[in-house]
Amino acid sequence: MIGRAATAQDDIVGDGTTTNVLFIGELMRQAERYLGEGVHPRIIVDGIEKAKTECLRFLETFKLGREIDRDLLIEVARTSLNTKIAPELANPLTEIIVDAVTTITKDNRIDLHMIELMHMQHKMSTESKLIKGLVLDHGGRQSDLPTRLENCYIMCLNVSLEYEKTEVHSGFFWSNADQREKLIASERAFTDEKVH
Repeated sequence: MIGRAATAQDDIVGDGTTTNVLFIGELMRQAERYLGEGVHPRIIVDGIEKAKTECLRFLETFKLGREIDRDLLIEVARTSLNTKIAPELANPLTEIIVDAVTTITKDNRIDLHMIELMHMQHKMSTESKLIKGLVLDHGGRQSDLPTRLENCYIMCLNVSLEYEKTEVHSGFFWSNADQREKLIASERAFTDEKVH
């Protein structure tokens, strides 16, 4: 029962599973005590239902209506993150997370499938940052390519521009530099033809 409640809590809210498990565990402990004293289980269940109804009624009167703005989102994200990771990491990540989610918000709707976490090897967690754009996590395909470009054009294709090997296991061997240069020129011509 506790496992199902924690799963539901995580699926619906995404946070608070530990609190939920502890709360339900304590309810069960108290219920066991009353069962030992001879109280019928139906009375215990009715009492828990009445308590739930009363809690929900109180929360409706106690809640504050606030406009959902960036400051509120940052407060919520900070509260949630500080329960999961160290504050030295949680505080810088708070604004990154809020900005990432608001970047993909359309018509007050968020498609969580548009969010991707990329784990960059050989980097520190404190170096995390939000990239508003395209991140290529592989190195350059050619040694002469620049490592950084700004204000450039990006072409999206559904075909590969790389020279592809044949399905037949074959090889091309050269015996001198001229033959190697001819192979490179041939591969380049093939790719240029595709591009054009």
